[in-house]
Amino acid sequence: MDRRNFIKLATAALPASAATPAFSQSKKEQRGSQRLSVLQLKTWEKSAYGMFIHFGMSTFVGNELPDGNAPSTTYAPDKLDVDQWVSVARDAGMKYAVLTTKHVAGHCLWPTQHTDYNVSTSSNKTDVVEAFVRACDKHGIKPGFYYCSWDNHNRFGSKTPSDGGWKEMNGFPARQDVDMPPYTTSLYQNFQTAQIEELLKNYGPIFEMWIDIPGMLGRGYRTFLYNHIAELQPDIYIMMNSGIGDGTNYNIGYAWPSDLMAIERDRPPVAGHNPWREIENKTFYLPAEHCDPIGKEWFYVPGDVPRPDNELAEQFNQCRERSVNFLLDVPPDKHGLLPKESVAALMRLRKNVGI
Repeated sequence: MDRRNFIKLATAALPASAATPAFSQSKKEQRGSQRLSVLQLKTWEKSAYGMFIHFGMSTFVGNELPDGNAPSTTYAPDKLDVDQWVSVARDAGMKYAVLTTKHVAGHCLWPTQHTDYNVSTSSNKTDVVEAFVRACDKHGIKPGFYYCSWDNHNRFGSKTPSDGGWKEMNGFPARQDVDMPPYTTSLYQNFQTAQIEELLKNYGPIFEMWIDIPGMLGRGYRTFLYNHIAELQPDIYIMMNSGIGDGTNYNIGYAWPSDLMAIERDRPPVAGHNPWREIENKTFYLPAEHCDPIGKEWFYVPGDVPRPDNELAEQFNQCRERSVNFLLDVPPDKHGLLPKESVAALMRLRKNVGI
C-alpha cells in the first residue's frame, strides 16, 4: 500500500446520492454560502502557481510513509538552506509556497512543545518553519503550511492507514478481517489542535493551511478544526485535502468543510474546473488546486529527476487553461538543498510557459 493508492480509494466518489455535482455557470453572480467571499477566493486563484515543499524525516529514511520509529537524530541536513528554496520559488515565477511541517513520520520541523519528536532533538536544530516564513517575507512569497493527520509516531491510541483497514475508511464494504477503518482518538485530536495553534499563533499571517488525510478526523472534529483555524486566522485559505481525481466529484464525507478542492496527481477536467458546487443543499464557490511532484516522488529520492520539459509545460498550461492553481512539489535533498537539476528545470519551465 502506498499513499497514492490509499488517497485514491479513500477519496473515491460516494454513491450518486452523496456526490457533489458542479453547478451551472449562471450561479457565478451569487455570493454562495462559503466562509470567504468570491472576491477573496478569486484573489487566491490569481496566485496561480506555487511550490510544494516535501521535506522532513521521510527524506532521510527513504520512505514516504515511515513507521515513525526512526530516532529524531536521523533527521540530519548538513547544508540546510531554506532561503535557497524560497528564492528559487520566486525566481521560478511562483507566488506562494506550502511547507510540510509534519508528515506521516510524525517528526515536526519546528520545536513544538507537544512532542519531543521534532527538530530540537534532531541533528539539525534549525526551526525550519520559522526560517521558511522569514524567507517568504524576504522574497515576497506567500507562506503556507501542510499538516498531516496520519501520524505513525504521535498516535495517542489512533489507528492509522499503516495498520490496515484504509479501504473501509469511507464508502467501501468492510472486510471480515478488518475491525475498523483508520481513526483518530480525542487525545490525538487535542494534540493536532494544539500543534496547529502553535503554527498559526507563533509565525505570523499564513496564506494557506493544508490538512492532509482529513478523512481520519471524522466530520465532527474536522468541522471544529476548520472553524478553529478560521478563528485563529480569518483570512487564511483552508485546504482539507480531497485527494486524487479530476475534481468532477467531491467526497463530502472525507474532506468537507474546506475553502479549496485538491486535484492531486490527476489533471483537471478538459472542460475546465467549475468552482460552483451544491453541497448539502447550499451553493458554494470551491476553487481548485492541482498538486504533483516535479519528478515521480513527493520526497527526495536519489535518481528521481524532473520530468521532461514538455510534460511540465503541458501540465502548467493545462492548469492555467482549466482555471486551477498549480502547486508543484520540489523536494529538497538530504543536504537540505533543492537539487540543481530541479532548479534548472524550474527556470526552463518559466521560460517555456512565458511567466
